Amino acid sequence: MLSPRNRMRHSAEFASVMRSGRRSSRDAVGVVYLAPTPGTADPAVPADPPRVGFVVSKAVGGAVVRKRVQRRLRHAMRPLLAVLPNGSLLVVRAKPAAASLRQEDLAAQLDSAIAAVVRPRGSSSRRRRGRGGTRPPEADQAKSETAGNRRPDEGGERWASR
Repeated sequence: MLSPRNRMRHSAEFASVMRSGRRSSRDAVGVVYLAPTPGTADPAVPADPPRVGFVVSKAVGGAVVRKRVQRRLRHAMRPLLAVLPNGSLLVVRAKPAAASLRQEDLAAQLDSAIAAVVRPRGSSSRRRRGRGGTRPPEADQAKSETAGNRRPDEGGERWASR
């Protein structure tokens, strides 16, 4: 169980996290993370511990199922509090798939989502292609060969009618 110091209880906290936090999602859970604001804390005063809130909607199941899912998420969240910096806020949203997952799988998905949302931006392990990305040389050659042979379309029609 989480300590009362580590739980979010006020709707204003939930609203601020949902409005301006970073999001990550998996099959059974989604998380929204709001990092602490730097520079506002006095070094002499200890910082607030990280706080976590849980959202389990009626789509997950009846009251008994929702409460069970919330307890399981709280239990899985307890060892992950060490990953979060002091003063941070995290909202964990359960999806309907959370009711049928084993505890180990639920904890693994929660861990993965938190790791993704806490990771600094720009340090993704995926390779991205887009603007400024490298293209294979054969693609550039094929494009340049066909670009010179094009005629402007007449009358706005690209395809000839049959």
